[in-house]
Amino acid sequence: MRSSLPAWVAVGSNIGGPVTQVRQAMAALEALPETRLEACSSLYRNPPMGPQDQPDFVNAVVRLRTSLEPLALLDALQAIERAQGRVRHRRWGERTLDLDLVLYGEQRIDHPRLVVPHPGIGERAFVLRPLQEIDPGLDVPGQGVVDALLARVDDAALQRVN
Repeated sequence: MRSSLPAWVAVGSNIGGPVTQVRQAMAALEALPETRLEACSSLYRNPPMGPQDQPDFVNAVVRLRTSLEPLALLDALQAIERAQGRVRHRRWGERTLDLDLVLYGEQRIDHPRLVVPHPGIGERAFVLRPLQEIDPGLDVPGQGVVDALLARVDDAALQRVN
């Protein structure tokens, strides 16, 4: 069995009871084989990044420790999305669940199915603020430390969910 690495997953939902969807996804992540859930951020409500004619999103970030290879982890994330009713209607549109593998150890991955670090990580306050909450000094390969990246984006629209 290969050694385990940390992996960070951004979790988001804006339909079908978003808070419940995010919490169910966290439980499903915790149940993945060869994987341990190490940390969960708070939940944050924020306006949609794409089309504005949809409900606000609820987002969080989790840190896993996993022995799954990156593509196997991606497959597991997509299986969780499908199990929670994810249907892809339009780009950046409404969804019951979105699980993005944003970081996998210190690796840079450029594969047709997976790019890590996630291409939009440095511009997305709804990923950076939860990531900062659980790993403020984390270095995003090729982009810098999470604290510094967060200082460059506007996170005023994010609201912590109780």
